[in-house]
Amino acid sequence: MSDAASRNSSFPVSAGILFGLGLGGFFDGIVLHQVLQWHHMLTSAGYPPNSLHNLEINTFWDGVFHASTYIFVVLGLIVLWRTAHRRHMRWSGKLLAGTVLMGFGIFNLVEGIVDHHLLGIHHVNETVSRQYWIWWDLGFLIWGAAMLVGGWFLLRSGRAETVDDAAISPSRAS
Repeated sequence: MSDAASRNSSFPVSAGILFGLGLGGFFDGIVLHQVLQWHHMLTSAGYPPNSLHNLEINTFWDGVFHASTYIFVVLGLIVLWRTAHRRHMRWSGKLLAGTVLMGFGIFNLVEGIVDHHLLGIHHVNETVSRQYWIWWDLGFLIWGAAMLVGGWFLLRSGRAETVDDAAISPSRAS
């Protein structure tokens, strides 16, 4: 395997993407659902937050959503830990930052397309007039696409900066 191929395959890209998926979900759930209270999981699916019963349903599904994003983070940690135990690398910080941004962007794109546009179970900011929901939803998608592209550029840059210690000193690899 060439040095470049070894360098590119050694960093667990999937770990960073899983972290980003989880962190994207945490941001959405904590900031948009809880702090700003712009929406909950099912607010546009027949459960507006106008009664205790509807809030209980939304709170339950918000919790299920948070649990799934927690699983992404745990899986990312497992992948990163397993890879880090195999061999020592001096990874550029851009690799993790880039892949986390990519995962966060993927989260926004998938969640935005599926939940906001295809299923319509909620929209980014339901506290504004209904006619403006589409603009918030599109902004969410643009933000996700920008993170995905920015993360990809960071990943490319970080791959060039990553140093394999085994290539520098073969005796340290054992």
